[in-house]
Amino acid sequence: MHKDLNRQDLTELMQAYKKTSLLRTGVELGVFDVLAAAPASATVVAERIGSDPRGVRVLLEALAAIRLLDADEGLFRLTPVAAEHLVSTGRGYVGGMVRVMAGDREWDALRDLSAAVRAGGTVLDVHAETPGYDYWEDFASYATAVAEPTAEVVARVLGPWADERPALDVLDVACGHGVYGYVLAAHQPKAKVWSLDWPNVLAIAEKHAERLGVRDRMEQLPGDMFEVPLGGPYDVVLLTNVTHHFSEERVTELLGRLRGALKPDGRLVIVGFTAGDGPPAEDPAPYLFSVLMLVWTFEGESHTVDAYNRALRKAGFSEATVHHTDLPFRVLVADRR
Repeated sequence: MHKDLNRQDLTELMQAYKKTSLLRTGVELGVFDVLAAAPASATVVAERIGSDPRGVRVLLEALAAIRLLDADEGLFRLTPVAAEHLVSTGRGYVGGMVRVMAGDREWDALRDLSAAVRAGGTVLDVHAETPGYDYWEDFASYATAVAEPTAEVVARVLGPWADERPALDVLDVACGHGVYGYVLAAHQPKAKVWSLDWPNVLAIAEKHAERLGVRDRMEQLPGDMFEVPLGGPYDVVLLTNVTHHFSEERVTELLGRLRGALKPDGRLVIVGFTAGDGPPAEDPAPYLFSVLMLVWTFEGESHTVDAYNRALRKAGFSEATVHHTDLPFRVLVADRR
């Protein structure tokens, strides 16, 4: 049973964007990197980031108010969560995700949510389905911190099955950063990955393949996943963080196309926000993400497991086995039927 909201909660909701702005600004100006060395005054931080002392003081005090910094006798220091996750040189760094989750494109899209609700889909001239959209360059550059833990789940789930195969040819559809395919290849030395996405995105994915030590086993397929020749057949087809851009019918169409590129005993992996069976308040993330899809696509939303299984059956796959992660994603694995 979830707690009912009160008037104070409503006030907090009205101001939530201010906290997002503070986090984003702290990352963009390098405040957390400066304070990683040692606690410092607002004047010292201002000198190091080249900004006005008063402006920096107001920012630091506000960051302390939302518990990203501690303030004591004029000195500011990182809280544990900021030290672990907002210092750019740290292993747990996720600050770059502000370019994705709190970037201008999402904010601009959500500004006129009312119009999208009235229209039943995006009213933007440039949106998530626009070919070559430059937002996907930021996604490919900065979303790896969130993707890599889920990619490890995919590699672990496929591991026992993949270990028994003589080869492992992998098609990563709408690959973005490419991490799902490259992490799998890092676990499977016999794997080769074909990364499919727009050319401007593949240039960034190539850098991640190099970073993860699998560039020599990466091939590029530039173009639209509904139109580009897929090649194959493949042992594994990865479809990650993209099905929510489309209606269930369009997803079914795409799955049917991908089935033709998969070996008879191959496996399909779908990853993304997936709505559960319970009330939205028990698992809010997929429903909040659907709002972004409403303003940013024509028919996209977070689909339920039942919806995926309907699409899979119609496209000639088995129903999916469902694997949960520590993030608001589910991993669905299906066989060619």
